[in-house]
Amino acid sequence: MIVTHSPFRLLSLALHRGRRSVSAKVATSAALALAALLSVGSPSGVAQVAPAAEPGTVLIRNVRVFDGRRAALSGISNVLVRGNLIERISTGALAGTTGTQVIDGGGRTLMPGLIDAHWHAMFVRPTPVQLLTNDVGYTTIQAGVEATATLMRGFTTVRDMGGPAFSLKRSIDEGLVDGPRIYPSGAMITITSGHGDFRQLSELPRRPGQLSHIEELGGAAIADSPDEVRMRAREQLMHGASQVKLTAGGGVASPFSPLDVSTFTEGELQAAVDAAGNWGTYVAVHAYTPAAIQRAVKVGVKCIEHAHLMDEASAKMMADNGVWLSTQPFVDMAIGATMGPNEQAKLKEVVDGTDRMYRLARKYRIKTAFGTDILFSSLLATRQGNSIVDMTKWYTAGEALVMATSTNGELLRLSGPRNPYPGLLGVVEQGAYADLLVVDGNPLDNIRLVADPERNFVMIMKDGKIYKNRLN
Repeated sequence: MIVTHSPFRLLSLALHRGRRSVSAKVATSAALALAALLSVGSPSGVAQVAPAAEPGTVLIRNVRVFDGRRAALSGISNVLVRGNLIERISTGALAGTTGTQVIDGGGRTLMPGLIDAHWHAMFVRPTPVQLLTNDVGYTTIQAGVEATATLMRGFTTVRDMGGPAFSLKRSIDEGLVDGPRIYPSGAMITITSGHGDFRQLSELPRRPGQLSHIEELGGAAIADSPDEVRMRAREQLMHGASQVKLTAGGGVASPFSPLDVSTFTEGELQAAVDAAGNWGTYVAVHAYTPAAIQRAVKVGVKCIEHAHLMDEASAKMMADNGVWLSTQPFVDMAIGATMGPNEQAKLKEVVDGTDRMYRLARKYRIKTAFGTDILFSSLLATRQGNSIVDMTKWYTAGEALVMATSTNGELLRLSGPRNPYPGLLGVVEQGAYADLLVVDGNPLDNIRLVADPERNFVMIMKDGKIYKNRLN
């Protein structure tokens, strides 16, 4: 039996989630079928298909390269970009083909685009009240504006750790909105009363089958049994999640979620780990305390988010099991300016634990990624690059920049076959994605350059496309 699809059905299959993992054969079949349909009635009866254009080429001359892996600059070099990939890097002369755009870096620094491993694209601009009351369409438009601002701060990739970012990601990938690459988690999965359960007490008790507004928006999913966790995890994977996010302990921003509480049972966590593993990807969990960390590591969680209250035993357990730490340099109370007194008290506990957390991460050589976790403030978002500067309380400038580029790129590859951008990110090397910044100065010598991207990032390229160029 031969089953055929209409060209519009094929096109729907090809575009359904806007992911690069969609079968190329499906996309090609869709295009050919649609072209054939549209050709009916033409004089020849054959679709007139324009020849494919040659990939664009850009030659960046006279730059010193920070490759993202080593805390050093190369000698004066030239970098040839063809299409969306870096084709060649050489200290000798390089020549492009006819039509190659040539950019003279004037001896400045060329480096990989920055990566934020803990971002919430949909939750940066609205306040908590606005998030829960605004139409999701308006919130998505807000997020699109912030996505463009994020890209123009030099962050060419973000790992979204909770929120309905799938449509935003698709819009960026299709060129409708300028923004970074997004590795989406979808709704953060939580328990009743857990971090991410933003219901008011007046909404309790919950009726079977009833969804809260934050769940309807796709910001969170409340699950109170292994079966519910498994279902919610699979839903996010169906949407196109590159990893699954659970809140394994209490949080700062949630009004009814004390920091010391461990939320999911081992069986519930295991259900998510199994569901993600079946899809070839992993679970990351929000966890601050040793108890929450250790329970998650025990069942096979691959990445702990935050961990600011970790102790020696939990740090050693993470290191022994090869578990990643994705954390943030919370160094002051500025991020809690709009929070209530209860949330600010929890934030102070987290901020006070930051120093010990990083010291333990260094002591036990835990694989550590950089992120910011900025929420509910477009003003705070402008300090995104400044968080890299804050890292220099524990790391050299070179170590901090390596973490925000190649190390974060390594973490992104944990998504395996669910990786929406299955190539090299966070590095300047042959065959890597052409996500590049030209910096007016040497950030290895002056890390504060990354805190003022408007002035110091004179060229921003993502996927081979130039979004900013003040060089010529």
